[in-house]
Amino acid sequence: MDGTPEAILITPAAEAPPAPVVKRPTEGAARLRAIGLGLIVPVCLLVIWDAAVRWTGTRLVPSPYGVAVMMWDFAFGGIYDDAYSASLPIHFWKSVQRVYGGFLCAAALGIPLGLMIGRMPLLRALLDPTLSLLRPVPVTAWLPLSMIFFGLGPRAAIFLVFLGAFFPILLNTVFGVKSVDVRLFEAAEMLGCSGPKLFRAVVLPAALPSIFNGLRLGAAFAWILIVVGEMTGVPEGLGAVIMDGRTLSRTDLVITGMIIIGITGFVSDRILLALSNYFLRWSPQHHA
Repeated sequence: MDGTPEAILITPAAEAPPAPVVKRPTEGAARLRAIGLGLIVPVCLLVIWDAAVRWTGTRLVPSPYGVAVMMWDFAFGGIYDDAYSASLPIHFWKSVQRVYGGFLCAAALGIPLGLMIGRMPLLRALLDPTLSLLRPVPVTAWLPLSMIFFGLGPRAAIFLVFLGAFFPILLNTVFGVKSVDVRLFEAAEMLGCSGPKLFRAVVLPAALPSIFNGLRLGAAFAWILIVVGEMTGVPEGLGAVIMDGRTLSRTDLVITGMIIIGITGFVSDRILLALSNYFLRWSPQHHA
């Protein structure tokens, strides 16, 4: 060897292949996919329902087609021409008034009270034993008392709906306030934020996710309890129609009322979810 350093050949590294382009579905495609997936189970249930009715040959349970005919007559008439033909708008409007009357009263009382109970230990110590005592009592147990307090009519139904929606809204609001990070209160107080301003700037925004969860549960319970509420002698309403169908052994009328209540409750939940997404759009942890 002559002592001269040998030339070192450096070969360029092989170029990495370009990363495959992953096409993300558009918002419209994702929504259509979600709708398609959500329809799988209802369609399967309809097929099983129809097959079971045909296989057993029972007349006690109508087929999906029979219920669809009943729903059309209930909404528009022209088929059976009985007392329930084309009466859906009247019964639906009466039930909507009672459900949302009781629900809004429950929200108007439950949210402020939950904010105060969650933030004020003294008020929590005063009210928590009583609320814990009343919460396990079934709403149906209040039916006789509601008829005594309010008589036969819509006010008793609104009261029962109010009771059913009140506790989910209240408890979720209390949970939301108690879950707020203590450091947020300390930081707000250091900046001179106290009293009502502290509620508006810290407590309410931080508790909003739990509040909306409570509102969605409360709205669901409100529609569940409308049937019980309209057992108090009211002549009109979806719950009254279901009770009449049970008395007259008209299962198609009962299922029709159930389906309408389910669809309306679903739409109500979607509206509350949209409101939740709108008011919580500032939160990076919130997902629709």
